[in-house]
Amino acid sequence: MRRFVLIAAAAIAAALSSAASAQTLKVVMHSDVKVLDPIWSGAYITRNHGYMLYDTLFAMDEKFQVKPQMVDSFTTSDDGLTWTFKLRDGLEWHDGQPVTAEDCVASLKRWSARDAMGQKLAQSILEYKVVDPRTFQIVLKEKFGQLINAIGKPSVVVPFMMPKRIAETDPFKQIDDYVGSGPFVFKKDEWKPGEKLVYTKFAKYKPRAEPMSGLAGGKVVGLDRVEWVWIPDAETQVNALLNGEIDMLESVSSDHLPLLEKNKNIRIIKNTTSNQYVFRMNWLLPPFNNVKVRQAAAMALNQIDFLQANIGDSRFYRTCKAMFTCDTPLATDAGMEGLVEGNSAKAKEMLAASGYDGTPVTLLYPTDLGVIKQLGPVAKAALEKAGFKVDLQPLDWQSMIVRLQKKVPVSEGGWNAFSTSWSQVDILDPLMTPFLAANCDKARAGWPCDEAMEKLRDKYVKAATDAEKKAVAEEAQRYALQIVTHVPLGEWFGVGAVRANVGTRPVPPPITTFWGVTKK
Repeated sequence: MRRFVLIAAAAIAAALSSAASAQTLKVVMHSDVKVLDPIWSGAYITRNHGYMLYDTLFAMDEKFQVKPQMVDSFTTSDDGLTWTFKLRDGLEWHDGQPVTAEDCVASLKRWSARDAMGQKLAQSILEYKVVDPRTFQIVLKEKFGQLINAIGKPSVVVPFMMPKRIAETDPFKQIDDYVGSGPFVFKKDEWKPGEKLVYTKFAKYKPRAEPMSGLAGGKVVGLDRVEWVWIPDAETQVNALLNGEIDMLESVSSDHLPLLEKNKNIRIIKNTTSNQYVFRMNWLLPPFNNVKVRQAAAMALNQIDFLQANIGDSRFYRTCKAMFTCDTPLATDAGMEGLVEGNSAKAKEMLAASGYDGTPVTLLYPTDLGVIKQLGPVAKAALEKAGFKVDLQPLDWQSMIVRLQKKVPVSEGGWNAFSTSWSQVDILDPLMTPFLAANCDKARAGWPCDEAMEKLRDKYVKAATDAEKKAVAEEAQRYALQIVTHVPLGEWFGVGAVRANVGTRPVPPPITTFWGVTKK
């Protein structure tokens, strides 16, 4: 009996030791997660969740170059119409089944139904062909020069690969099965909505041999378990980090930076890629179904007001008139003359001439996202100064995402405008920029409907040289600001914070990921 007790005690001690040595990272992300389908939802928190458990055919490195990820090799026919992709050996789903070409074809079809870039690609596709279990082809009706950039796009909507049985779910309905092939496994049984999501290391994941760069290269996991813990209050988040109750804050407000920067146990991380604030109007409902009213609203907005109210610290923001972001190949201020400088007098004149009848602007804004929660109040003040009536309606971010999908009148739960933020890697050109798509009901919330804009985006698809691409991008930007698909409100750089014992990559990826992260 004594020997049994000793053996049992030793087993318990070993289990405790193993649990203690397991590397668990506790992090507070920028938002709670209520939607788990990254194809159905464009929310960044859902996209981040997607990167935990799904992998991609291609991925963008830190130089904005798209590289193979799940793909081992690919070729193009002489006429540029047949693209052949061969998957890496040893790719496996979390349930133990091999990743197949059929899975990838089904995933691409579902993705292309929901993504603006994917929709353009789908128009050029004649057919998909499965050659063998690891090889498939995309056969085009006409050349699509941005094909690799499309299926390798890094942000919403990301073409994540899913098993065929899941990928065949109606793209306008949410999936309820979360099997991926990525570096982490989602523990659905431990999910507590509003409290915690749990991910564990996928032991059978095979990283690429190349070094990590941006979202590309080998996804080497140094953690056994990652817990996304949701704490709604920013003050409580910071205190939890200072007290060692959590290991990481994905997003830190400028108000709390001084406190964290002087603490030797905390390390601040500044993102190297920017984000762009934007103002978006609903084309379906009055008053913004009138282009002249949209133009008046655009004239009323001043970038610096939004940047100072939301970020405050000039180290982490910049004014920028480039729709495709500053310091990039397609950066230009074409068509921005007089805009985003807050000319309320001119806006008032334009509004009076537009026929605006005093219809209130129902303006939605989230109260629980520190880096964007002041966008709504600032927009309200600017619009009212120009003569608009504004009904500012606060919601939590997840509720706002749901409401933004509604095309009904305001009296039935609809809306007129909102402000949000896009990552730079979502808006580098006219094809990938989600708010530039003007394909009516298929467009993102706001639903611009303009044939000429769609022809410009098609023109960009056919652009062969860098000079041609730049010329089309400038033309698209000018026209977008005339019809007002959306209004750029300046750029900001995200700031996160980690405990000193957490190791992160020297150059942070443009999206928060957890491969390459360690904890001592």
